[in-house]
Amino acid sequence: MAKHLQREVENLKKMLLTLCGKVEENLFQAVHSVKNHDAIIAQKIIETDDEIDQMEVEIEEECLKILALHQPVAIDLRFIITAMKINNDLERIGDLTVNIAERSVFLAGQNHTGIPFDFEQMATKTQLMVKQSIDSLVNMDCNLAFKVCQEDDQVDAINSQIYEQFKDQVQTNPDQVNHLLHLLSISRHLERIADHATNIAEDVIYMANGQIVRHRTEEYKA
Repeated sequence: MAKHLQREVENLKKMLLTLCGKVEENLFQAVHSVKNHDAIIAQKIIETDDEIDQMEVEIEEECLKILALHQPVAIDLRFIITAMKINNDLERIGDLTVNIAERSVFLAGQNHTGIPFDFEQMATKTQLMVKQSIDSLVNMDCNLAFKVCQEDDQVDAINSQIYEQFKDQVQTNPDQVNHLLHLLSISRHLERIADHATNIAEDVIYMANGQIVRHRTEEYKA
């Protein structure tokens, strides 16, 4: 029984990491499409949403099957519970990435294609948080996971700055309100993606050592 359980746990890990890779690549491509006004790449991301949704369902079903058949305990149980939570966060990152791609398709078709916000810095930090959260999962690296949690405030701060810049831009360029609203929406989607990356990092910490740091931000922001 133990060998069967370990084989299925390893298969579950592979499924989860495949989803990680797909989500991370889609986010990279979505950011690229915004910066380069590339509607074709953005449309491809939108079309892959069903694939990510299906992968998420398959991983959840695999987790439930292992729980039902093997009744795992200790670290195996902790891994499966955490895998289900990370799976959900990855699917949400996928959805938010599609939202960015949809905004990108709109922006690519507009005459006003400039970005008067610090989009690149926010996008770079968010992408790094997602990458680091996935790396912390692959390597069971609690130090890297804590680092991801600490970086979330930086993305929140940039998002707040962009909102203030948005208000100024609306006043000086009222004819570009629709364009600006789509850019503001992208910044909010990036901020939410950073939140989900933080969730993944917190779950990695729990998976690795059983420590629950959710809602206890003073422990990693000191």
